Amino acid sequence: MSLRQYEYALAVAEAGSVTAAAELLHVAQPSVSQQIRGLERELGVELFARTPTGLVPTMVGRAFLREAEVAVSASRRARATARAGADELVGELVVAVQMGFGTRQLPGALGALRRRFPRLEVTVFEEPSSAELDRLCRRGVLDLALMAACERSPADAHHLGDEEFVVMLGEGHRQLAADRVELRNLAGEPWVRFDRDSALDSVLLHALRDDDPSPTTAARVSQTATAARWAAQGLGVALVPASAVPDGHEHLVRPVSPPVSQPVIAVVRQGAGPAETALLELLRQETWSGAVQSWV
Repeated sequence: MSLRQYEYALAVAEAGSVTAAAELLHVAQPSVSQQIRGLERELGVELFARTPTGLVPTMVGRAFLREAEVAVSASRRARATARAGADELVGELVVAVQMGFGTRQLPGALGALRRRFPRLEVTVFEEPSSAELDRLCRRGVLDLALMAACERSPADAHHLGDEEFVVMLGEGHRQLAADRVELRNLAGEPWVRFDRDSALDSVLLHALRDDDPSPTTAARVSQTATAARWAAQGLGVALVPASAVPDGHEHLVRPVSPPVSQPVIAVVRQGAGPAETALLELLRQETWSGAVQSWV
């Protein structure tokens, strides 16, 4: 088996067909087919089920692909570390963020990183589930993650600051007259909530547990920007990370009482290389504070 075969199998799983995978990899279709067939022969199992709608990983295939992803990520990191010099860093950096965290801070840090190392390729994605984010960290798939909680050692986990949550209100909402909104005064209000498995929905339920244990759901959304904009239109109120408030909506935001916040923890992979170390230092230079700016 070779890393090329792993990469081809991962591409087929992502694209859903050999043809689409070949386009993704910029190689000829027969080459992809040959590599996948050879891999299945060598393993003695069927990695993909051939269906009318395309190739779908089998149960064994899904297990194999999880390990293949770890191997490919490790290989890319090894190449990046080996080729890192005083003035150049080449390779790929995979960063995951708990949804809504670092919306204002992360772009600045990544921009500075790319200016310093223009040949470094950075992949960033938001993960709504804190449990899935922790699982990915443990499997070694991620180079760096921003999350609220983890069980890693102090050497791997770095507390950058705190993310305070604020309430987004609609135009003309009566609570806009207050400098700070007491959560008990929102009892009975309809809420724009996040998906049930989202860490952000858990934050809301925990904050309301005493004043409104069964909040009314006006809508469920997947993205913080959507929650804020829908709340601004009066569909319901929303509890969102302060850094995720869209530009132009600051006048509709108020801090809450009692305060709601979560720590922002940067978790780097074990044996972090120069790219992860550089990004961590840049993130430390960003403003991470538990205090919300004046929204009034």
